[in-house]
Amino acid sequence: MSKPQRPQRSRRMKRFSSRWQSRGSTGSYNIPAHSMDKLTKRKHCKLLGDQNLIQVCSNSQRQRYVTKDGKCQVNLGPIAEKRRFLSDIFTTLVDLKYRWFLLVFSLCYVLTWLAFGAVYFLGAWLRDDIVHAGDPQWKPCFEKVDGFLSALLLSLESQRTIGYGSRMVTAHCPEGVVLLMVQSIVGSIIDALMVGCMFVKISRPQQRAQTLIFSKHCVICERDDKLCMLFRIGDLRESHMVDAKVRAKLIKSRQTKEGEFIPLEQSEINLGYDTGGDRLLLVEPQTITHIINDSSPFWEVGAERLCKETFEIIVILEGIVEASGMTCQARTSYTEDEVLWGHRFESCISLEKEAFRVDHSAFDKTFEVQMSTDSAKERSDRLRKNSVTSH
Repeated sequence: MSKPQRPQRSRRMKRFSSRWQSRGSTGSYNIPAHSMDKLTKRKHCKLLGDQNLIQVCSNSQRQRYVTKDGKCQVNLGPIAEKRRFLSDIFTTLVDLKYRWFLLVFSLCYVLTWLAFGAVYFLGAWLRDDIVHAGDPQWKPCFEKVDGFLSALLLSLESQRTIGYGSRMVTAHCPEGVVLLMVQSIVGSIIDALMVGCMFVKISRPQQRAQTLIFSKHCVICERDDKLCMLFRIGDLRESHMVDAKVRAKLIKSRQTKEGEFIPLEQSEINLGYDTGGDRLLLVEPQTITHIINDSSPFWEVGAERLCKETFEIIVILEGIVEASGMTCQARTSYTEDEVLWGHRFESCISLEKEAFRVDHSAFDKTFEVQMSTDSAKERSDRLRKNSVTSH
């Protein structure tokens, strides 16, 4: 049987609504019944408890804020005041793609050659050098210029300092000397700008981020009787990052008590800022720990609620490239379906003769552990009740 064709979706931009609703409103925004059926489907999420329950929570793929390789999925749209980019022309040129970068500077060279070639041709025509071309008794201002093509060759040879020897500016007219000086200065400015932009573009540390790796999943497990969220960071190069720091943001839309919808709200995830745990010596893969306490955004999130939540964790690693001394930044993200409840990372460090060995094949591997499905708040409340009853 042939599969029924899906109706084509209209290419319309989805906009977040920041309209206010009454407190009694449900916040459904009149979603159709077939759309509600899709929203109720969730992704498979294993809940490890006493009965090893498996709850089906299948969720359709949604738009990410940041891709796994660190690209931000945000389109700025049309910008009215584009002249702001011209005020910082150097950064604008550096940010161009290579094809546009080369096209811009190629046009700069060609246009200057054509412009000065036209000026040389006009000067030769006004001084009758073209009419007396080949006359040995005539003292020309521009030697061997008998047309626009020869004037263009004079412009090209002068700006690129080729100097074949036959076509040149003579000392019989001061305006020709001044014109040659102006063209030399303009050509030097274009050369300096292109070399500077090309050097910065080539030496930008963005490619260094390709050798900084993150684990494919985030895990939630217990460490020292505390509920923690863990993920891994590693460096594939032997030249290490200097002053490496890591931080994380939680991207989640929410609705206020007054009914205002706040899209993509950012909140900080503490990775040990107060204890120095966010500053890394990235020699071997590091497992970053976020302790889920009462100040954590996951304080009330348990295994069942994790399947129903919609959020994205953005991880940002920054450091100084040892070879160039430039700051490098690498990013990744974890959606709710990439957070594994009741898992731990396998060890990827082993001891060899006079050295430690890193096994990158085990970098992303996890294994399940038996633990409660309760949230950190529920655990804290249970411990508090047990302490009260014991007294």
